[in-house]
Amino acid sequence: MTPNLVYVVVVGVLVGAGVSLLLERTLTRIIIGVVLIGNGVNVLILMGGAFGTPPIVGGGPDEDMSDPLPQAMILTAIVITLGITAFLLAMAYRSWQLLGHDEVQDDDEDTRIIGLAERDEGPHAKESGDDDLPAPVYTCEPQERR
Repeated sequence: MTPNLVYVVVVGVLVGAGVSLLLERTLTRIIIGVVLIGNGVNVLILMGGAFGTPPIVGGGPDEDMSDPLPQAMILTAIVITLGITAFLLAMAYRSWQLLGHDEVQDDDEDTRIIGLAERDEGPHAKESGDDDLPAPVYTCEPQERR
């Protein structure tokens, strides 16, 4: 059985668009990316199943029936994607309530890693002399609530 070219293109577009949206900084785009990747994987699973009569006992000869496992896997994937989407929506809503936006911000560790990466690129990357970066400060004090 050869896969239909339209399905292959649809899977590629859905997963590619989902990955590019996952790399964004706002939670709404991350949510859309997760949903697109989930739908792309569902279409990919659907492509792998053999076509035939419905997988119901007594509906036809056993060799002509399709395998019910891909449908069960897709149903499970839909439920898991729905749960992840609900969790991310709750995070985005809470972020909107606290901060007024849903953009994921850098923390101290992210800025330290970015600084180390810029330092390790060598002298041809930056001429400004950022070699003596300050060490990160770790505190155990609770942050102020807004």
